[in-house]
Amino acid sequence: MDSVGIVVPHDMALDRELWRWAPDDVTLLLTRTPYSPLAVTTELVEDLGDPVMIARAATDLVAVEPLAYGYGCTSGSFIYGVAGERAITEAVTTATGRPAVTTSGAMVAAAAELGLRRVAVADPYEQRLSDAFVRYLAETGTEVVGEECLGLTHEIWRVDPDTVWRLLLAADRPDADGLLVACTNMPSYDLLSRVEAVIGKPVITANQATMWALLRLVGRQPVGPGQRLVSATAGPRQAAEQGAGPVTGRVTGRGAGPGLVGSVS
Repeated sequence: MDSVGIVVPHDMALDRELWRWAPDDVTLLLTRTPYSPLAVTTELVEDLGDPVMIARAATDLVAVEPLAYGYGCTSGSFIYGVAGERAITEAVTTATGRPAVTTSGAMVAAAAELGLRRVAVADPYEQRLSDAFVRYLAETGTEVVGEECLGLTHEIWRVDPDTVWRLLLAADRPDADGLLVACTNMPSYDLLSRVEAVIGKPVITANQATMWALLRLVGRQPVGPGQRLVSATAGPRQAAEQGAGPVTGRVTGRGAGPGLVGSVS
């Protein structure tokens, strides 16, 4: 069985969500950055953007020979801009001898794959970090037409599904081609296709994009029934197996809460 390696921040609590995108014939090998007592602010994120530290964490997995590596952190991969994101992938590849992706780079690649030129952004960060993500996207040539954030600085993984649901719907803008949802520590799998159905456009989340880009490096396709990014890049057989197809219309219930959202792992 093939494997891929993923470096995540020390406080990552959604390992299981990453696994939900993994096909049965791929194993995920996760490792973490060193612990930090700092809150999720610019100070912490600047530490999480250190290519040397990230590459050192990746080498913890070298003995079991992953075919490719991902850095599963949105803020840590956008905080130093496009050059900083590139420095991370280069450092990991140099240290491991394998190709690498980052969450921020994967989100931009996924948006390009779907032809999204103008996007709205949703994230759980404090405003300064949210603005830094918008600047990163602008540097890549992606126009941001709207932005919503929760202002959180700790325990982001505890955000309840209803709050995430309302955040994503509030972030959408009429002139956005799609919605980008940052932060690998904010749950999204169970909401993704439902939000897409309501707003009638693609939604790309941090964990989804990370797994999509990482699996592509090893010739695999993520599992995500009904998710536009997954269905748009799947082969005919894979699309049929997942029952995936483009959502062509909107559904009512934009303000729906618990009854529509369900549970999130």
